[in-house]
Amino acid sequence: MTKIKTLIVDDEPGAIEGLQLRLAAFTEIEIVATAGSVKQAISAINQTQPDLIFLDIEMPKQSGFDLIAQLQAEQLPAIVFVTAYHQHAVKAFEVRAVDYLLKPVNQQRLAESIDRVKQGQGYKNKEQLISIYSELEAKPSAENTLASNDDKQKLVIQDGHNPIQLVPYVDIQWIDAAGDYMCVHTAEETYVMRARLKSLTDQLPDIFMRIHKSTIVNLTQISQLKPLINSEYSAVLQNGKCLKVSRTYSKAIKQKLINH
Repeated sequence: MTKIKTLIVDDEPGAIEGLQLRLAAFTEIEIVATAGSVKQAISAINQTQPDLIFLDIEMPKQSGFDLIAQLQAEQLPAIVFVTAYHQHAVKAFEVRAVDYLLKPVNQQRLAESIDRVKQGQGYKNKEQLISIYSELEAKPSAENTLASNDDKQKLVIQDGHNPIQLVPYVDIQWIDAAGDYMCVHTAEETYVMRARLKSLTDQLPDIFMRIHKSTIVNLTQISQLKPLINSEYSAVLQNGKCLKVSRTYSKAIKQKLINH
């Protein structure tokens, strides 16, 4: 069996170790090097000539896209992006740069990525990848984007064998947690995705707010805020759904709704 020479690039040692452990299940993968920065990655590429790079996007000083920009076309291996940020994942999906994975990496999705690499799927075009990098640099991140731009942004939802879903933020009514999984509710459907509530909260735009230890709500969907006992509230959505607002978040949501 021909081995796929693989390089892992990530500034977090724990992320590298975790991916190495997951990749150990695939006999066709040979990890030839790891790197914690773009500079280290370029050196590793020159020395090992990998067939595949698992590439983090957000790194100090230089990003994963900066690495791609510095490679010669003939050096460019298959690229699988690895990112914790959904807005980058959307862009990677649009150009289909072989594949992308969202942290924490799901084993089934990892297997699908490796299959794509073996089948030669996706694009490995340097100009396409660089153009996407330029777009990302020119646009505000999802964390800083106001509600007026939400219709242009989508949440990437992956659920095992099911197709990847791109759900517009404005369609999401509320999100609740079930362990390491999130249930994303729209008017038409409930999607399940693997994520932690805090990391998802940090990445969503300003129209979303956490109102309970296990619940995030789209503020534009709230029609009433009814007081309950002990300084708690019930947020009534436009569809009639009632969500409990705990004391921890009651003051903040009142202020947010007044200023929204």
